[in-house]
Amino acid sequence: MKRKVLEKTLKELGCQFLSHSGNHDRWVTKNGKFLWIPRHADINEFTAKAIIKQASK
Repeated sequence: MKRKVLEKTLKELGCQFLSHSGNHDRWVTKNGKFLWIPRHADINEFTAKAIIKQASK
């Protein structure tokens, strides 16, 4: 999955970008849970699905 598509999906779920850190970006869900998103052009499908699942809880 492309990173841009994942970021758009996270925004639709109510997540907000917080900061850059090393090779990952830090996001926060609407419930206050932190997510670390790899800063790569292509993200593994399994990783992307796991991130979306965490964001939707």
